[in-house]
Amino acid sequence: MQTPKELGFYFPAEFNPQRALWLSWPHKEESWPGKIEEIYNSYCEFILQVAAHQKVCINVLDNEMKAFAILQISSCNYVQKVSNLDFLLSQISFYIHPTNDAWCRDHGPAFLLNHNSNEKAIVDWGYNAWGNKYPPYDLDDVIPTRIGKELGLKVFHPEIVMEGGSVEFNGKGTLLTSKACLLNENRNPHLNQSQIEKYLEDYYGVNHILWVNDGIIGDDTDGHIDDITRFVNEDTVVTVVEENKKDENYSILQENLHLLNKMRLENGKQLNIIELPMPKPVIYDDQILPASYANFYISNEKVIVPTFRDSKNDVRALDILQDCFKSRKVVGIDSVDIIWGLGSFHCLSQQEPEIVFKS
Repeated sequence: MQTPKELGFYFPAEFNPQRALWLSWPHKEESWPGKIEEIYNSYCEFILQVAAHQKVCINVLDNEMKAFAILQISSCNYVQKVSNLDFLLSQISFYIHPTNDAWCRDHGPAFLLNHNSNEKAIVDWGYNAWGNKYPPYDLDDVIPTRIGKELGLKVFHPEIVMEGGSVEFNGKGTLLTSKACLLNENRNPHLNQSQIEKYLEDYYGVNHILWVNDGIIGDDTDGHIDDITRFVNEDTVVTVVEENKKDENYSILQENLHLLNKMRLENGKQLNIIELPMPKPVIYDDQILPASYANFYISNEKVIVPTFRDSKNDVRALDILQDCFKSRKVVGIDSVDIIWGLGSFHCLSQQEPEIVFKS
């Protein structure tokens, strides 16, 4: 059987045109113990901000959850700032696709486009809840295939574990990831680094793999790249740095910065690196949470950035990102409650690319 790459498929960069944002409605109390009701206000603003200019698709357990979601969306605080709620709601589609949890970046479909045709496909990677940390995950594991069937798309099954938050793309053949996650024995202990790289190349349609080492403190995914370093265009990344030398993240992020400075893209060009501050530590219930401004979502017209009630660094981060995305509006949304689930807007979302029609 030919691989997606052999058939001309590739994974587009997130900053390329999108058809839709995909989400799985949050419902697992254990992911936000004592706080799940408090996350909906920010989560629903995220939905409405994106629905203003593109489709939003939401996986729900059943029609009762769909009704609950519509109620939450229609009554969130952000609704007071909009005059076209009916239009925004018309942009949202619900799918009865039961899930165990809400982290659609990791259990959702990896959508591919084709270099040679007007075809879209899906990769259904194996999913084991970040090394079997949070069973059960049987419903999450089959979400990509269910969506593929719903949309009438071809689905590829590599039969190894891979999470969307562990990989970052420039859309021109380069993929960025971390050793702490992809080489962790709790994912694919039977594969070495070169074998994993072959899967990445074959199923994401890339040619060039770049590796940083570790992730930030508090990240239960073992170091997802989407909390650390993100492509903002084909040759530029933003990467988080910790300015407090006494902070545990300082040396981790300095090492990654050193590695990034030595990297070259597939075309031989050096990475353009823009430093992004870390917020002051967010601690809840004596636990350091993986708060990072890098966990933003790029939509067609906006960049949705988590903020953490840090008056100094929130503004700095938003300004830096606005300078990176001159054609998009950078929007900060409070993520102090959401980050208690150990992830934010990028972790919760997955983009579906728009087909750029070829004659």
